[in-house]
Amino acid sequence: MAFPFFGDNKSTIAGLLATLPQQGRLEWIGLRPARRTALLAVPEAEVLTDQRLAGDHASPKPSGKRQLTLIQYEHLGAVAGFLGLPEPVAPGRLRRNLVVSGLNLLALKGRQIQIGDEVLLDITGECHPCSRMEEELGPGGYNAMRGHGGLTAHIAQGGTIRVGDAVRVVAPAPPEAAAPA
Repeated sequence: MAFPFFGDNKSTIAGLLATLPQQGRLEWIGLRPARRTALLAVPEAEVLTDQRLAGDHASPKPSGKRQLTLIQYEHLGAVAGFLGLPEPVAPGRLRRNLVVSGLNLLALKGRQIQIGDEVLLDITGECHPCSRMEEELGPGGYNAMRGHGGLTAHIAQGGTIRVGDAVRVVAPAPPEAAAPA
C-alpha cells in the first residue's frame, strides 16, 4: 500500500495531515544585504512574487523552490540547548529570512501558507544546515541545527509582511511546488 497523501480521503493519516487549525505568528524578518554579511532585522519587508524579499542579496531562480527560508521560533531555544547556551540563539545567526512561532513548520511541508493579508508561500522542503553553522555557532553548530534548520518556500504571491502578522495554512501547495528538487 502506498503511503497516504493529501488527496487520499480514505486514510486516517491523510485526514490528520489535512487538519492544522492553529495560527502562527511572524516573529522576525531578516534581510541579507550582501553575501556573508550579518542579517538585518527589519519590522516589515516587501515580498516580491516569484523572487525574494526586497533588499535581500539572494537571487533565486524564477519558480525556484528556495526563494525564502523560514525557521521555527521554538527551535531557537532547542539549538541553544544543544550548544549549552543559556539563551535562545539570535535568529540572524541562523541565516533564515523569517521566524514563525506557534506552528510546527515541518507539518507545513507541501502546504501553502498565508502571512498577513497578502503573501502566499508554497512550502517546498527542508532547509538543511550548512557548514557555515560551525563558523557562526562554534563547534557543534552544524549538528545542533540538524532537524531544526527550517523550511524553504516559493513565493506564490508577494506583498508586505510585518512582524506580528498571522501565519496560517491556506491549502495544500500546488503539485509542482511540492515536488522534490
